[in-house]
Amino acid sequence: MKRWYKYIKPYLPYFILGPLCMIVEVIGEVVMPRLMSVIIDAANEGTLTSGTSIGIMFLMILTAVLMMAGGIGGAYFASKASVNFAADLRNDMYGHVQQFSFSNIDKFSTGSLVTRMTNDVTQVQNMINMAMRMCLRAPGMMIAALIMTVTISPRMSAVFLVSVPLMLVTVAFIIKAGFPRFAKVQESVDNLNSKVQENVTNVRVVKSFVRESFETEKFKDASGGLKKSVLKAMNIMIFMEPVLTFFMNATVIAVILFGGRIVLEGTLTVGELSAFLTYVTQILFSLMMVTFILMFSSRALASGRRILEVLDEKPEITDYEAAMKDAKVTDGTIEFRNVTFRYYKDSAESVLCNINLKIPDGATVGIIGSTGSGKTTLVSMIPRLYDVDEGEVLVGGINVKDYSMKNLRDGVGCVLQKNTLFSGTIAENLRWGDEDASDEELRRYAGYAQADKFIKTFAEGYDTGIEQGGTNVSGGQKQRLCIARTMLKKPKVLILDDSTSAVDTATEAQIRAAFRDELKGSTKLIIAQRIGSVKDADMIVVMNEGRITGTGTHEELLETNVEYREIYESQTGKGA
Repeated sequence: MKRWYKYIKPYLPYFILGPLCMIVEVIGEVVMPRLMSVIIDAANEGTLTSGTSIGIMFLMILTAVLMMAGGIGGAYFASKASVNFAADLRNDMYGHVQQFSFSNIDKFSTGSLVTRMTNDVTQVQNMINMAMRMCLRAPGMMIAALIMTVTISPRMSAVFLVSVPLMLVTVAFIIKAGFPRFAKVQESVDNLNSKVQENVTNVRVVKSFVRESFETEKFKDASGGLKKSVLKAMNIMIFMEPVLTFFMNATVIAVILFGGRIVLEGTLTVGELSAFLTYVTQILFSLMMVTFILMFSSRALASGRRILEVLDEKPEITDYEAAMKDAKVTDGTIEFRNVTFRYYKDSAESVLCNINLKIPDGATVGIIGSTGSGKTTLVSMIPRLYDVDEGEVLVGGINVKDYSMKNLRDGVGCVLQKNTLFSGTIAENLRWGDEDASDEELRRYAGYAQADKFIKTFAEGYDTGIEQGGTNVSGGQKQRLCIARTMLKKPKVLILDDSTSAVDTATEAQIRAAFRDELKGSTKLIIAQRIGSVKDADMIVVMNEGRITGTGTHEELLETNVEYREIYESQTGKGA
């Protein structure tokens, strides 16, 4: 409760007023049968007068109005409290996920995170709404009605000594069986969401390989798994209601049998028996409501645990202990000192092994090597997308861990292998680099990235809408837009991870010229598969199996590095 109180405190008046309003409704429900019993007994005894009748009817109408007001107020405040609680919780979860490093995100599938921030939060919201409307109403009505039955006939009240324990045992059994089933439902929702996201995101690949039938079967399996999980959970609910109804009806029958005899004895009036039956129904119905609350709570508790797993996940990369939080990246010198890194910390194999490398400020450095050699991992250490396991990475002579995350990443621009655009206009996407950029700056930097030409061919130009993920532009266009967006940051360190693979060599040459002319003071790291993309670099780094096997200029490496020479010969078809 301490964890959740944070989300209750801002809306505490709603959490208090809601149940209080429901208490008003409870009082009305308890008073109403008693008023009815007075009319029945007076009519049965022949003492009912028009004045008495009108007076009691007026009290009943007033009670009904108060009950209605209490019910409406309770529902209103419960909705306000639960919706605001859920909104704040969802915002906190989203903000916390934004602090995750790549390694944190790797622990949760994207589909699971989506489910936890939507479906799981909704389950908790529904539970709060129901609990606020029933937490005082159900037990309050049960206790008040029980008191009224005892005041009417202590002898008949003994029937509850049998029915209530039986119902409680049944409820305990059902809840114990239901909790793991509801947890399984949420896991199945995770799996289904992951399948949907994977298929929709990669729909072009699915269609190009004509794998629609295969993906449809995968979805059917996931959907079938969810169906089975839901049915197993619902079977508990299906079993619960008839059993509880049976106990309630059996209790009512017992009251009628014993109550009829007591009426014949003359120690109980017909009106009192009628009121007693109403109170019996209220007691057992309240117990059923408590049961439903507990059942919904079991599902909400399963969801709550999944939510807390996200909130309790500690970001592996933080700047809480940064020694120079105010420092900004003003020097593009980069140095790797004895850097070793593993994606899986218990793995014997290192992705990077004892890397030592120094890159001067303003230099253009090409990084080349076979697939899986660690090129992307190496540059990921600079903006702290991952943290080294051993050694240190310095930018401008300062350990990257001593910068604030904002200042470090403001000073380092990345165009990663997987280029991503967001839904919105082209201009809105470009302003991710500089939200205050003028239209003229957008056009200028788009021109540097060779994107301005194709943007002008669109009817709406820079106001052209981009679909989620940039699916309505080509791979080369997407790359150029991402390059323009990053250049707008005017970063001190620019990382280009195979970012021109989808453009022709002439366009790539123009982009490289723009880097050289417009970002003269920036350190540029270019990961490429083509020798032509890095041959003019000030320094070329050759990597293989997580190690640096050579550094130097194009000419130096052709003479001294076998791997570089083999790559060159395989791409050009000629010897050195």
